Amino acid sequence: MKPGKMNGGFNMNALMKQAQKMQDDMAKLQAELEQMEFSASAGGGAVKATVVGKQLKKLEIAPEVVDPEDVEMLSDLIMAAVNEAMTQCEETTAREMQKITGGMQGLPF
Repeated sequence: MKPGKMNGGFNMNALMKQAQKMQDDMAKLQAELEQMEFSASAGGGAVKATVVGKQLKKLEIAPEVVDPEDVEMLSDLIMAAVNEAMTQCEETTAREMQKITGGMQGLPF
């Protein structure tokens, strides 16, 4: 039996190289995703949230929605905009990672 090969022609060296390439690709993608901006708005654009690297980078609030008598509505608009931007970030991350892993589950890297 040749070095690196197991029964049935299974090549462990090739598998290790493939796993290393996948790990490198995932690290590169993760670095790219951490720089991407995701924006979402709520209340017809009255509140806009921008997320970068899963962190809130910018929050824009139109002056007309700042009503001291209705702070709860403003809070709801902020949460909706931030949550939508975070969801966009998470969905993009999952979609791009799946392209690299081919949908394999439970990888340690």
